Amino acid sequence: MSEIGSQSATWHAPAPEADGPQPAAEPWDLVTVPVRQGLEAVDILRRGAAPAVGPVVHDGTCDTLGFLVPPGTAAAWDMPGSACTRTSGRGLRLPELPELPEPAGDAPRPAGWLLPPGDTDPVTDPVVLRRALGEAARLIEAADGCH
Repeated sequence: MSEIGSQSATWHAPAPEADGPQPAAEPWDLVTVPVRQGLEAVDILRRGAAPAVGPVVHDGTCDTLGFLVPPGTAAAWDMPGSACTRTSGRGLRLPELPELPEPAGDAPRPAGWLLPPGDTDPVTDPVVLRRALGEAARLIEAADGCH
C-alpha cells in the first residue's frame, strides 16, 4: 500500500507471466503535493526545453499528486508544502492501472495515474521538480492575489 497525501491506494503486482517471473521493480521515492500545485508543476515540466517528468499518480479525491523520484530523495527533501516518502526497498511495483469506470454519484474515484509509467521518464529529477514546484507556488500566489 502506498500513501498519497491523506488517501491510500493499493497497488497490486501484475500476475506472473506464463514464461517466467516479473522483473524487479525499480526503487523510487514519492513526492506528494496539493493537486493545484502539482498540476502547475506538471505543465511547467512538460513545457520545458527538454520535457522531464516521470510517472505521476493522483489520489482518489484528486486532492494530491505524487511524483516518482529517485530513491534517497526523501532523506534530503525539505520543500515546504510537500512531503517525500521513502519507498525504496519495500518491493513495491507500479503496474499500469486498468481502465477505471467513472464512479456513480458522489462516490470517490480510486487512485490512478495522471502520467503512467512508460509514457514518461522513469522518475522525475528532484532538482528539476523542486524548481518546478517553486515556480508553480509563485504562479498560484500571483493568480490568487489578482482577485
